[in-house]
Amino acid sequence: MPSPQQRLWFLVGPTASGKSAVGVEVAARVGAEILALDSMSLYRGLDIGTAKPSPEERARVPHHLIDLVDPHEAFSTGRYLEAAEVAIADVAVRGRIPLFVGGTALYLKGLTEGFVRGPGADWTLRNRLMAEAVERGTPALHDRLRALDPTAAARIHPNDLRRIVRALEVAETMGQPISALQTQFGRPSERFECLLAGIRRDRAELYERIDRRVDAMFAAGLVDEVRRLLRDPRGISHAASQFVGYREVIAHLRGEMPLDEARQKVKFRTHQFARRQDTWFKRFPIRWVGAGPESTVSDLADAVIRELGLTHDA
Repeated sequence: MPSPQQRLWFLVGPTASGKSAVGVEVAARVGAEILALDSMSLYRGLDIGTAKPSPEERARVPHHLIDLVDPHEAFSTGRYLEAAEVAIADVAVRGRIPLFVGGTALYLKGLTEGFVRGPGADWTLRNRLMAEAVERGTPALHDRLRALDPTAAARIHPNDLRRIVRALEVAETMGQPISALQTQFGRPSERFECLLAGIRRDRAELYERIDRRVDAMFAAGLVDEVRRLLRDPRGISHAASQFVGYREVIAHLRGEMPLDEARQKVKFRTHQFARRQDTWFKRFPIRWVGAGPESTVSDLADAVIRELGLTHDA
């Protein structure tokens, strides 16, 4: 007789949608602990640009999967999933509710559907492919992927450089298409029963919230934070240096653009990132909660609790 599935709850949404504050309120009401579903906040020292939960929020509700590695370390999706399983067990054994809060869709996919543990990063190959994308355009790489792996190409947007490069990397290093490895793609997890809710806002309002957040990050000392990271003799990992906000400030500190241009690029690229998140979220069975300028954290928490079927006895 099969063992019962571990139940997991998720609160997702694009960046700056307000999910973090709502997640803390939900967790405090239902006896949950928060597991960060975020590829940026797991790095120590990347605090301002990742909008990590405040000390007050962490004191109110226990948080997991934050500050796991130093900025110079590489961190894969596979490592995240391993850490998540440990955190899930830790929360569950104490009779608490594991509530994932965040917006990293690849981590969400790994938990809800499974994840392909392919080869490690080959930065020589990746850099060559990215240089080729600069020279010929990202769609040209997508055309090559379509010839090698039409199934994967159909799933990946022609301008999604990161995923295109990864698919080509797998094909070249393993000699087989990434779609052949993705046997779990699109099927519910056999290990976890996953219940998903999300915060959704009008795009114009979301962009305004993003812009205010970016201005607040710069006012809070984002440039000084990045300057400190660059002074570390161990350096900063390639992945961390490419995060939106850090990438642009690094360029500014290297004299490649004025500060105001860097700030505007952070806003623009965060808008783009939010659109990509929305595209990813369409493939998940998310119960969306509409939010507007007048929505309170308390009201949104009420709605999320209803959508997830949460109670103190969940």
